[in-house]
Amino acid sequence: MGTKNHDSIIHSACFRFYEELNDFLPKNKRKQSFLYRFKGNPSIKDAVEAIGVPHTEIDLILIDGVSVCFDYLIKGGESISVYPVFESFDIADINHLREEPLRHTKFVVDVNLGKLAHKLRFLGFDTLYDNDFADDEIVALSLEQQRIILTRDKGILKNSKVTHGYWVRSDDPKQQVVEVVKRLQLEEGFKPFTRCSVCNGELALVEKEEVAKLLHPDTFKNHDEFLQCQRCGKVYWKGSHYDRILDWIRGLT
Repeated sequence: MGTKNHDSIIHSACFRFYEELNDFLPKNKRKQSFLYRFKGNPSIKDAVEAIGVPHTEIDLILIDGVSVCFDYLIKGGESISVYPVFESFDIADINHLREEPLRHTKFVVDVNLGKLAHKLRFLGFDTLYDNDFADDEIVALSLEQQRIILTRDKGILKNSKVTHGYWVRSDDPKQQVVEVVKRLQLEEGFKPFTRCSVCNGELALVEKEEVAKLLHPDTFKNHDEFLQCQRCGKVYWKGSHYDRILDWIRGLT
């Protein structure tokens, strides 16, 4: 008489995903409970990613009302609620899925989000970007320097090594910065005109005579306050664009 292979038995658990996590689901599974069928005893992390939600988007999982970690093994019959980062109420006493906070104000940005990177630098955020970054470089920089990955590629966020990341929904650069600022609540961290939008270097006040050779004569004559990037040497001043940038920043708050 043979023995049944338990790994071949089909189990099921009831899942519900909340708020923006529904963006990753097909329409027939959004904002409602549904059954997920599986074999063996996968970790909850493997299960949610098999459903289509990157683990970096998740901050809390409740199984039958109890918070669990990503390595929890599901067996079947559970009722599972999956939540994104909470913005509006205190869950400090609940078991979050990371030892460190999800949101730091340093970023590494995927190759398809160059304009977003420049805008974040304008706002003063330390933002690494290179059009030649490979996925493994982005992951390594995120881990080594505790940077949030910003990407339009869901695959990067499903890398098991990644702990901090956000999938940018919009494909419009103007809307992308609004989305990221609101989603990660960055308004309090704005430090405009402190970073170079070109290379991410820090800006410092300089005497106008120090940068005279880099300026048009009219610029030198009409302006007295200058900032210079300590990395690439680019010079900034309060030109005709200054008020437009300030208006744009005010519109983000």
